[in-house]
Amino acid sequence: MSRWLPALAVSLRRSAGMVAGVAVVAVVAAVAGTWAGLAAAAAPSTGVPSHAAASTASSSPAAAIRPAEWRLSPGKVESIAAEVPEIRAARRDAGRTTGAVTRSERRGERRWRVSYYAGSATGARPREIAQVHVSDRSGRVLEAWTGFRVSWTMARGYPGAFGGPASAWWLWLPLAVLFLLPFARPPFGWLHVDLLALVFLLVSFAFFTNGRVEQSVPLSQPPLIYLAMRMLWIARSRFRRAKTVAVDPLRLALSVKALGVGVVVLLVARTALNLWTSNVIDVGYSGVIGADRLTSGTGIYGTFPPDNAHGDTYGPVTYYAYVPWELLLPWSGTWDELPAAHAAAIFFDFLAVAALWALGRAVRGAWLGVLLAYMWCSFPLTFLVLNTNANDALVGAVVAVLLLSVGRPWTCGAVTAAAALTKFAPLILAPLAWTHAGGLRLGGGNDLDSCAHVTWRPGRAQLSFAAATLGATAALLAPVAVIGGLGPFAERTLAFQAARDSPFSIWGLYDLPPALQTGTQVAVLFLAVAVAWFPRRRDTVVVSALAAAVLIAAQLGLSHWFYTYVTWFLPPLWLALLSRHELVRRPKDEDDRRPTTDESTQDLGPEDRADRPTRGVTIKSRYTATNRHTP
Repeated sequence: MSRWLPALAVSLRRSAGMVAGVAVVAVVAAVAGTWAGLAAAAAPSTGVPSHAAASTASSSPAAAIRPAEWRLSPGKVESIAAEVPEIRAARRDAGRTTGAVTRSERRGERRWRVSYYAGSATGARPREIAQVHVSDRSGRVLEAWTGFRVSWTMARGYPGAFGGPASAWWLWLPLAVLFLLPFARPPFGWLHVDLLALVFLLVSFAFFTNGRVEQSVPLSQPPLIYLAMRMLWIARSRFRRAKTVAVDPLRLALSVKALGVGVVVLLVARTALNLWTSNVIDVGYSGVIGADRLTSGTGIYGTFPPDNAHGDTYGPVTYYAYVPWELLLPWSGTWDELPAAHAAAIFFDFLAVAALWALGRAVRGAWLGVLLAYMWCSFPLTFLVLNTNANDALVGAVVAVLLLSVGRPWTCGAVTAAAALTKFAPLILAPLAWTHAGGLRLGGGNDLDSCAHVTWRPGRAQLSFAAATLGATAALLAPVAVIGGLGPFAERTLAFQAARDSPFSIWGLYDLPPALQTGTQVAVLFLAVAVAWFPRRRDTVVVSALAAAVLIAAQLGLSHWFYTYVTWFLPPLWLALLSRHELVRRPKDEDDRRPTTDESTQDLGPEDRADRPTRGVTIKSRYTATNRHTP
C-alpha cells in the first residue's frame, strides 16, 4: 500500500475525469435498471420483510376475536379466504384440513391471516399447506400462498426483504457496470467471458427478488457449472508445456490510482448504506444471539429463542466473531435494529477487502491488490451480503487468508481449522492445503523451474499441518464442549444441515432422486481429495483455481443454496483469473489501436519489471512471444 497510497491524493485531480465518466455510466445504468425493474414488476405480493411479518402477527386464541374497532369477523375472513382458487386447490389435494385465523396490525394497516393445516388425526404434527392475508378495511385478499412459499417467506419476493436497496435493480445494475468497467478495454478474451458468467448470476437473482424461484434456481446452475469447469481447465492447462508458461498482458480501462479512489468511495458508500438502509436477516440475528449466549455463559447450541430457533446451525467461530461487537453494542433480547450485527457485517466487509488486497499484493504487486479490493467493493452480491448483515464475508475473508498462508504448514493448519468452523464448507479445502508446499509462487520468472517439480509437502510438513489443524480445532471447540457439550453442537449443525430441505437448490425444488444428490456429493469429495495430488506441477494460479473449483462444486451439491454463498469462492476465483496476467502500463502518447501479430507486445512498466524479474524465461503471450532478458 505504501507504494500507491501516498500518491493517491496527488492523483485525485488527474483522475477526476475518469471518476466523472464512471458516474455518468452509473447514472445511465440506473435509468436502464429502473426501466428493467418496471418491466419485472410483476411481483407476486405486496408484503413486508419476512422477519417483520413473523414478529408482529399474533397467534393467541384471543387474536381471532374481533375487537370493536375492526370491521370483519373471523368467520367472514375465513369465508373470503376459502374462495381463493389456489387455496381451494391446495385444500382439495391435501384432503382434510383445519383453519386458524389470526390478526395483526402493522403500520396502521389491519389485516387477518388464515392458515390451513393438513395432518392425520393420529397425533401427527399438522403441516401448514396454505396461507391467506385479508385486509380488514376492504375485505380484499392481499396475499395467498401455497406450496413451499408458505414456510419459506423469503421465496415470496417481498420488496426490500433482503438488504433493502441491495436487491433493487436501480442499485445493483450500476454496481455490475462498475464491476466490469475496469475490463472494458480490448482485446477481449476468456477473462471477460469468465467475468460475464459471474455477473450472469444476477439474472437469477433478479428472478428471485421478484419471487420467481421456479426460474431463479435453474438459472443459477449454468454459471456455477461453467466457472467450476473453467477453473479445472485453468489448473489442468497451466503447465502443459515443459518450459513455457502463459503470461497474458492485462490492459485495464481504469488506472490503478483511479481504482484506489474507487475502493475508498465505494467503501464509504457501502458503509453508509448499511447504516441507513439495510436490514438484518436471520443470519446476522443468529450471530448476535450466539455471541450473547457466549458472554452470558450459556451454551450456544439448543438455546436459541423461538423467533430464530435454527439460528444455531453455524460453526462456533462465526459466533466468536460477533462477541466484541455484542459486548460493545449489547443485544436487547428482541429482533430490533441489532446494531451489533451491523458493526460485525461492516467489519467482515473491511476484513475481506484487506485480505484480498494483501493476497493480490503478495502475488503480483500492489496493482493486483487494488484491483481485487475494487472488484469486491463493486460486485453486487458482496453488497448484498453487507446490506443483509450476513456473515458470508467472514467466510470469504478467511478463505483469502488461507490462500495467503498456504506455504506455511503451521499457520495454514490453524487457518484451515478456523475456516472449517465458520460455515463448514471451507473444510473441503483441507486436502489441498495439506499437500501444497509452493506457497504464493507463480509459474513464471524465477519460479518456473521450481514449479517444474512435484510441489507436495514433505512428510514432516504434512504432519505439522495436521497437528496444527487438530490443535486449533480442539482449541476452538473447547468453549462449546465445556459450556454446552459437543452432542448438541453436532445435532444442531451437521445433523440439521444434512436433513435440511430447501426450494433454493435443484435438489429441493425438483423431485430428483436422493441417490443423484448423494452421488454428486460423493463426486465432490472425490474431487477434493484428487486435487490434493493432481496436477503434480502447481503454482499460485493452479492452487487458487483448484480451490475455487472445489468450493463451487461443493455448493452445487448443497440442499440449501443462496446468493450470498458466492462470496465464499470469490477470492480464489479472482486470483486464478487475474494472477495469470501482467499489467501493461501504456505511455501517455500511445494510441489505442490493438496490437497485431507483427507487432511486439508493449513492454511492462518499470515497477512491474522491478517486482517480477524474468531472467531467461520465455513468456508466452496471447499476441506475441518474446524472450525477455534482464542484464
